[in-house]
Amino acid sequence: MTLPLEVNTGSLIGSEWVSGSSSIDVINPATGGVLATVANATITDCLAAVTAADRSFESWSKTAPRVRGEILRRAYELMISEHEALSQLITLEMGKVITDARAEVTYAAEFFRWFSEEAVRIDGDYRRAPSGNNWLLVSRQPVGVSLLATPWNFPAAMATRKIGPALAAGCSVVLKPAHDTPLTALAIADILLRAGVPDGVVNVVVTDQPAPAVEAMLNSGLVRKLSFTGSTRVGSLLLQQAATRIINCSMELGGNAPLIVCADADVDVAVEGAMLAKMRNGGAACTAANRFFVHESVLEEFTTKFVERMSSLVLGDGLAAHTTLGPLVSQAQQHRVGELVRGAVARGAKVLCGGSAVTDPAFGFQATVLGGVSADDPLLKEEIFGPVAPIVSFTDEREMIQRANDVDHGLVSYVFTKDVGKGMRIAEALESGMVGLNRGLVSDPAAPFGGVKQSGIGREGGHDGLLEFLETKYVAGSW
Repeated sequence: MTLPLEVNTGSLIGSEWVSGSSSIDVINPATGGVLATVANATITDCLAAVTAADRSFESWSKTAPRVRGEILRRAYELMISEHEALSQLITLEMGKVITDARAEVTYAAEFFRWFSEEAVRIDGDYRRAPSGNNWLLVSRQPVGVSLLATPWNFPAAMATRKIGPALAAGCSVVLKPAHDTPLTALAIADILLRAGVPDGVVNVVVTDQPAPAVEAMLNSGLVRKLSFTGSTRVGSLLLQQAATRIINCSMELGGNAPLIVCADADVDVAVEGAMLAKMRNGGAACTAANRFFVHESVLEEFTTKFVERMSSLVLGDGLAAHTTLGPLVSQAQQHRVGELVRGAVARGAKVLCGGSAVTDPAFGFQATVLGGVSADDPLLKEEIFGPVAPIVSFTDEREMIQRANDVDHGLVSYVFTKDVGKGMRIAEALESGMVGLNRGLVSDPAAPFGGVKQSGIGREGGHDGLLEFLETKYVAGSW
């Protein structure tokens, strides 16, 4: 199939698109066929990319913030002008429905616009010491060469959410996108070049051997920052590797979001929010509602209406106009989700709708609701990353909060209640970095995104996202 826009499929190293000695097939999840092939970067290629970023860092870090901001603004405008082609490219390589892909491109572009404005708002401080003996001068400086590793589920947004603040801060970068969905990242790199990013400031390498490649780059002695989005397991390993050289790390890791429907909730609002929190991106999101805690008094009404909405989703090729649920990204992910559902059913859960994998689209899985799930079912400890919603009933609010917090992750939670005071009390008690109160979407480029516990370290988006790529320098002066 012809791609909707021209994509350079080599590694971007310095000013060159470098073809590899081997290649990686990019698979269309709707058909199971090969969509394109990209260069498979070797460790030597990856180290060359780090070297190119290091060589460009000094001049880029000294580039005026206004200039850096204008380049990011042009990148935003280019993404918007090529919005539909980028959306189709995302759907082709990742599988999500085209409406979700369009929303992602809008969201992803906004990070370039937001950080184009933040580039000129790098703050500092100047004041007299309390003793009166000297002055205190505090400034911010770019951390240095930054290695950015992104996952397959949001191939545009996860790239721009890292590249935007890094470039705004004055850092040069090496982007390593997931090899399942590399085409979008390569297209965004081309956009940045056309927007005026100097040679070597943005480098991109795709490899099917990410572990040794990332380890080699971290051990190069040139990387000063690692920003990773992915699983908690991999994030933990990367933290161990980064510890050897005390590399500054930001980690956006797994989630296991509870969605809580209180007795006084507006059930229709809760169902609408649940559909967004669960089914955005086909359930393949770290922010996806993973555990549904529904008060016994509204359990029947919520479940009936939610099952009706889930059952109405049309599974198919994400590019088709009638499709409302696309396939999973790979056969391996399809198998994993199926195993999770079969395990829960074997332990007594009831399939209220869906429950099965399909072969058309190739890696499809039906929208699934599981009822009668035990509060201690192992499924509730897993990040499903697919269109599966397990429902657990509750009667005691305190016990429900304890259950919601009784997991290793704490990225986001969702609460539905008409009593805003109660909603805020529950939000305060929940161990998560973000809370959606009567809404199923929390992501916003202007807000700090991140979690607690094993969901990560640091924040992306907002002013906090810029600070992740800056070091604080303090000068004690007498003059």
